[in-house]
Amino acid sequence: MSTWLLAAASTASAQVSFDIHIGHPPPPPRAYHVAPQPGPDYEWVEGYWYPANGRYVWHQGYWTRPPYQGAYWVQPYYENRHYYSGRWEGRDGVIAHDHAWDHSKGRDENRAPNGNAHNRHGQQHSDQRR
Repeated sequence: MSTWLLAAASTASAQVSFDIHIGHPPPPPRAYHVAPQPGPDYEWVEGYWYPANGRYVWHQGYWTRPPYQGAYWVQPYYENRHYYSGRWEGRDGVIAHDHAWDHSKGRDENRAPNGNAHNRHGQQHSDQRR
């Protein structure tokens, strides 16, 4: 319940949102096993449905390090025939999750809104890995 309240509160204060107009809502969330937290600096991103090529695709929940220190995950949602994508928000800006990152071990870690990466201490540096 607190996750939904956090998502609703952070969505209300967000200045940027990404939405896709879709006629029907996604299916209900799936039930699945959540693995133990791999470390104290990892956050759980709850699984969700997202639109791809005219249909909904399930994105399994996962543990990840936030893209920068202080960032928090805003769960995607569907409202009034619009789908609003999941994203990271915080003092350094908004980072929309890119599903191409799902194939890398670091996933969302060290991403920044301006195309640079952050190191573990929140300082920016040029990202040569992409």
